[in-house]
Amino acid sequence: MSGPLRAEPVFAFPIRVYWEDTDAGGIVFYANYLKYFERARTEWLRSLGLGQRALRESTGGIFVVGETSVRFHRPARLDDELLVTARVEEMGRASLIIAQQALLPGGTARPGASSTDKGGFAVPGAGGAARARAGGTLLCDGTIRIGWVEADTLKPARIPAKILEALKQ
Repeated sequence: MSGPLRAEPVFAFPIRVYWEDTDAGGIVFYANYLKYFERARTEWLRSLGLGQRALRESTGGIFVVGETSVRFHRPARLDDELLVTARVEEMGRASLIIAQQALLPGGTARPGASSTDKGGFAVPGAGGAARARAGGTLLCDGTIRIGWVEADTLKPARIPAKILEALKQ
C-alpha cells in the first residue's frame, strides 16, 4: 500500500537543550532541529524493533535522507525540554515522508509562551520516549523524505515488507 497514511498516536522523544545547541543568546541554532528530528526518527524506528544497524545487517539496506523541509515558528532556548515527534505522512515502495515537530510541552511556563499554545502531553512508558498525542507550543515542524538504498552501492531499492508492516503499527 502506498500513498497518504495518517497514523495516530505519534512517537514523541524528549530532548533537553544544552549550551552546545545554542547561539550566544541561548537560542537553539536552526540546524540543530535537524539533529533533533534525526534522533527522534532513530528512536522511533528502534521502538518498532527496527534498529538501523540490525536492519543493515539483516537486509543489506539503509535509509538515507533525500529531502527536507523545515519551518521555524518560535525559538527553543537553553535548558528547555522539548518533545520531538515523528509519524509517517506518506509511505511508498522505496521512500517514506516523515512529518516531525519540535514542541515545548503544554504546561511548561516560559516567558513568551502564549496560554493559547498550551496543550496536553501524556507521555507514558519508560525513559520518556513513547507514542503520545502531540500538544504544546509548536517551535519547529517539517517533513523528511527518507529513501531505502542498498548499503554497499547506495542504489535505490524497495523497502522490505517487514519494515513497511512495522511502520503501519
